[in-house]
Amino acid sequence: MNSKPVPDVTVVVGAYEAMPYLVRCLESVETQTLGADRIEIVAVDDGSSDGTGEYLEQFAAVSKVPTRVLRQANSGGPSGPRNVGLGLARGRYVFFLDADDYLGDEALERMVAMADRAGTDVVLGKMEGVNRGVPRSMFTQTQERADVYTSKVIFTLSAQKLFRRELILRLGLRFDEDLATGEDALFTMEAYLSGKGVSVVADYVCYYLVGRDDGKHATQRGSYTGRFEAIHALMVLIGRLVPPGAERDQLMVRPFTVGLLQQFGVGMLKRPEEEQRHKMDLAAPMAAAYWTKGVADRIKVGERLVLTCVALGRLDSLKSLLEFIHAKTVPEVVPHGRAGRMHLAYPHFRDRRTGIPDEAYVVTVPDWSGSRRVMPSAKPRPSLARRAARKARRHLRRLRNRG
Repeated sequence: MNSKPVPDVTVVVGAYEAMPYLVRCLESVETQTLGADRIEIVAVDDGSSDGTGEYLEQFAAVSKVPTRVLRQANSGGPSGPRNVGLGLARGRYVFFLDADDYLGDEALERMVAMADRAGTDVVLGKMEGVNRGVPRSMFTQTQERADVYTSKVIFTLSAQKLFRRELILRLGLRFDEDLATGEDALFTMEAYLSGKGVSVVADYVCYYLVGRDDGKHATQRGSYTGRFEAIHALMVLIGRLVPPGAERDQLMVRPFTVGLLQQFGVGMLKRPEEEQRHKMDLAAPMAAAYWTKGVADRIKVGERLVLTCVALGRLDSLKSLLEFIHAKTVPEVVPHGRAGRMHLAYPHFRDRRTGIPDEAYVVTVPDWSGSRRVMPSAKPRPSLARRAARKARRHLRRLRNRG
């Protein structure tokens, strides 16, 4: 009895209202240099009405890549189709390809070679945006083994990566279908922390992330309450897998900055008071459980102060801080008292009534101009930023001369 050979990669494609993007997506799998005989596709049509399901069936009938198509009622999100695809996957590795996006021709060959050579369970392939931004900081160099705690890989937790299927089976990994958003962050973070290593392919664009112009991209759906649930779930996962200490603090920077901080940007000032207070209430248990000095010290002063106000439940202080940031004001540099250290005098500096400690204003990472990651309106004019840096250097020289 002859059994089918095990493919190297199962490409799982969850598709909802994916036309015409799906055409290029599937073509990019067919043209992989890895070879059609080493790939299989499991495609799940999640209740589309635009011809997505019909196109998948037509493709499966003529493609050289073995393709299995399932059509189901709409599940409401990407988790259901991905889980169905996982249940049918036979490959040594699994790659989750969104139906809007497409692969570079050599992507799977390069990522499989990397995983086989390094013995790692997760491989990140360099991404390029098409009409949208993409993560870049983790793709500065190719690495056979990237340290989860010291590299930037935690800042890309999307599912578009190569995962060793043995790891998925061993951990029983599935996408959380109860979450409206952020389900891929939980899946990927657990694979990072419980697998046998993470590799990075940075010398070739493996994945093209496409920004749809019809407003139907999955990341554009969902309410802020769903985002808070996802952020909290990621914190709980990290807390379960990593004991308290420096490593946990380093990982917690991710959900606090690329997560919670984004819910308290300057745009919050335009939202109704009721919504502002609701967000503070939703954030309170997260801050109580996981906001530590170790996390705070790893974050720039402007962002740290926003999160400190949230942790203290000080909506009034938060609003005045956001107004200061929105005005593009550069904070005064104030000597710390200990040589080589300084404060950035944002609003409420040394105002005991707020409960914000002086240490929240201390520069612990390079930061001369306040928050820039999630509040672009806070970016100061270059001349002001340079002026603040020069002032800081003068203070340092004076302190050294006194010594």
